[in-house]
Amino acid sequence: MTRIVLVRHGSHDRLNRILCGRMEGVRLSEQGRREANLVSAALTGTGATALLSSPRARTLETAAPIARTLELGIAEEPGLDEIDFGDWTGRPLADLAADSRWQAWNTRRADNRPPGGESMGEAQVRAMAALTGRPEGCLIAVSHGDVIRAVLLHVLGLSVASYDRLVVEPASISVVELWPGGGRVYSLNGTAHLT
Repeated sequence: MTRIVLVRHGSHDRLNRILCGRMEGVRLSEQGRREANLVSAALTGTGATALLSSPRARTLETAAPIARTLELGIAEEPGLDEIDFGDWTGRPLADLAADSRWQAWNTRRADNRPPGGESMGEAQVRAMAALTGRPEGCLIAVSHGDVIRAVLLHVLGLSVASYDRLVVEPASISVVELWPGGGRVYSLNGTAHLT
């Protein structure tokens, strides 16, 4: 069995205002750096032997204190990258609100995709491919809210259409356990370490 500790990146200054997606230059805010340090302290004693991260700056910055604390190297994992939001990348959420395609995306994720981007199902497939078949033990994977939701939904046996039933806050910790042919969610959206 492989235990996977899923960590969402810490806060940044565009959070809940801009659909950053794979936008370059999105770095943690001062609050996000504090959150990353708190996450690293919370993960002490996990016995993790590997640390994977999406290649985005905000995830790598979240992974950095974890790497220092646990004395692990960071392996960039493209399968954990943010959803490709295509033409919506970098757009203010307020501007997208009136777009019928945005509304469809947020009400029917299983049937829609961002223009020029990837579907949530495609993101789920690549994330699961990055996490399955790993050696037994514990690893930490730093990624993005929707990607973590996609992994959790897969393990729960739910469609990506159920994405809004799960909350994955910045700097939260969720844990899944995977084995050949199955898995379970051990914990979800842990944020006690942030208070």
